[in-house]
Amino acid sequence: MQVFLFCQKMIQPKTLQFLKKLANHNNKSWFDEHRQEYEDARGDMEKFIQVLIDKHSLKDADITGLSAKKCLFRINRDVRFSNNKQPYKTNFGASMDRGGKKSGFAGYYFHLEPGKSFVGGGVWMPEPAIIKNIRQEIDYCLEEFESIILHNKFKQVYGGLYNEEAGIKLVNVPRGFEKDNPAAEYLKFKSWLAICNLSDEEITSNDLLKKSLHAFDVLQPLVKFLNRAIAHNE
Repeated sequence: MQVFLFCQKMIQPKTLQFLKKLANHNNKSWFDEHRQEYEDARGDMEKFIQVLIDKHSLKDADITGLSAKKCLFRINRDVRFSNNKQPYKTNFGASMDRGGKKSGFAGYYFHLEPGKSFVGGGVWMPEPAIIKNIRQEIDYCLEEFESIILHNKFKQVYGGLYNEEAGIKLVNVPRGFEKDNPAAEYLKFKSWLAICNLSDEEITSNDLLKKSLHAFDVLQPLVKFLNRAIAHNE
């Protein structure tokens, strides 16, 4: 039986304030002067993510034992191949996946960024072999796949699969599938994601944990479906 010694239901307003200030002072000297604020903000996010993991793992054993610290992404940006040379991200992100955030499996994601926060998950730009497996799984099990993403609860929380970002979906049906394939629109995806946007007011509300856990509950069948396909590649 798990015991929750601390239950953080929301993100503290000062954590959002730190990210806002960082966006306006994205340089090493400012960051070094405000490192304690950063540590406090990251700690706040880490506590919330650990509660999310511990509570949702009661329903999805695949994320049991994950450490929030290892699920969080670094604040430092890799600027080597980017025109944007700002050294720091202006968000905190945590990926809670079977086997850890670098495992390649689908999972759950929480993104904290003033005015751009969201909860959701799925699988982002997997390797070609995994994309092929997922497309085959959708083709073979279309009825099951649609029962997940067309379910009323899924549509209420997420609206549908995320496709608002350029490059996330092909224009044409991929090679190996007929143009009139009933699953054609789902086969065009290169990432299979679902995203529920969160306002700053929701982020700092006592309802954040409840809302996030509900979003994970609704997402879980899609995560399981994707991971079944991904596991074929092992």
